[in-house]
Formats: sequence, C-alpha cells, structure tokens
Amino acid sequence: MLRYCSVVYNNPMQLNVRFFALYRERAGRSTDTVQLPEEATVADLVREVRRRFPRLAPPGVNIVVAVNTEYASSDKKLRPGDEICLIPPVSGG
Repeated sequence: MLRYCSVVYNNPMQLNVRFFALYRERAGRSTDTVQLPEEATVADLVREVRRRFPRLAPPGVNIVVAVNTEYASSDKKLRPGDEICLIPPVSGG
C-alpha cells in the first residue's frame, strides 16, 4: 500500500527514472525507482523526485522529462514500464 498526499493507493506503479548530467551528480546516482499511484502524471513524478532529491534543481527551474524518448508535458499520464529520463537545462554558445 502506498500513501500519496494523504490518500492510500492499493496498486502503486513502479517507475524507473534515469538522471542525466548535472541531475545524476546531484542525485548521487544514475537511476532510481519511484512508486506512484496509477493515473499519475509527469507533474506528480516531478513533485516526488523533488521531494526525494531536494538539491536536484532549484524550485524555479523546470525539470525536463522525457517519457519513452519523447519530451513530455506535465499533464501526460504515466504507465508502468515507461522509460523516464530527467534532463537538466543545457547552455551553450
């Protein structure tokens, strides 16, 4: 059973998340497993990752998420088995 925002979910889905570049350094790992309720969205995932890794990115920074190799909007619903990657902002010149 998983508690999420004071609600109990009986069937949480387990998602594997990959951290890239700066996020990998700040998380101290390249992958992590996150449990979320069914029907969770990318926004729910980002909230949980920020909770678990508070140093990952400042609150004002938008964490870019790719789901199954495509950039995903915050309202995209996640499904078990999705490949999720967190990509930090890139600067260049």
